[in-house]
Amino acid sequence: MAFVQAIVKGYARHGVDPGAALRVAQITPRELWRPGARVTAAQFEALNEHAMQELDDEALGWFGRKLPWGSYGMLCRASLTSPNLGVAIRRWCRHHRLLVDDIALSLAVADGEATVRIEERRDLGAFREFCLVSSLRFLHGYASWAIDSRVSLRAARFPYPAPPHAEAYPLMFTGRVQFDADHASFSFDERYLALPMMRDERALRTMLRRALPLTVLQYRRDRLLGQRVRELLRTHGTELTNAEAIATALHVSSRTLHRQLQAEGLSLQALKDEVRHDTAIDQLRRSDRPIKQIALAVGFRNEKSFARAFRQWTGVTPGEMRRRAA
Repeated sequence: MAFVQAIVKGYARHGVDPGAALRVAQITPRELWRPGARVTAAQFEALNEHAMQELDDEALGWFGRKLPWGSYGMLCRASLTSPNLGVAIRRWCRHHRLLVDDIALSLAVADGEATVRIEERRDLGAFREFCLVSSLRFLHGYASWAIDSRVSLRAARFPYPAPPHAEAYPLMFTGRVQFDADHASFSFDERYLALPMMRDERALRTMLRRALPLTVLQYRRDRLLGQRVRELLRTHGTELTNAEAIATALHVSSRTLHRQLQAEGLSLQALKDEVRHDTAIDQLRRSDRPIKQIALAVGFRNEKSFARAFRQWTGVTPGEMRRRAA
């Protein structure tokens, strides 16, 4: 409800009665100010859409000047023809500065991690939290839609103390959430930037009719999920021994993990076998470790079960594989 209250403050800034918007969203004045009250995603979407059109300000009072209805649609179109997500995000950040100078968005890449950061160029006052959260969610939602994949976040940072409704943040931002940071930002795997844009103008027109759910509901599919699972198994396979542990490390439920892998034509067991297979072959070829130790290192209880699985994978025994590599 704190974000609903921020929209009501936007109405006050523009000198307009919010009553009609609240009625459309079926939010009563009593609920509006009740401590701990919540709204559904559908209510928030209805309120946002009505408020943005009624106020003709898609920023809802955050900035020194209005963002007329259609401004974010223009940002989407300016990025749509990009060859990949990295170019699209950079275009979004550059064109956003043409609309307002209250904040500046930027993209930086270092050590395999991409970070979208917000620089605050003036005091945002009572609108600060809603502005920073929404600005990040708008871009994150668009990015996920544009490549038809969830952009799984590693971290999201906010330059203010944890608010009373801090428990809502993990629902909006996957990964680690940090308050009292130096700036507002989110970070994700750099490889998402190379994924191609999957949408066209027709899809954009359809999306813009219901764009706000992208800022409220998480995108489900993750096109990098299979690769991220492989990497976890390679680096932490001995620790992450079951689906629940792997899902927790990826900030999803085990049900979501299995469903998304299935959508990619993969299974967790197949990925485990693939990583075990590759690791075992590498150690057999590059080291002189006893086969029993290799068996334990790749997750088998004994050398016999390892040899049986290895023959199924390769058609030869571990010993034969080592002799061929000698």
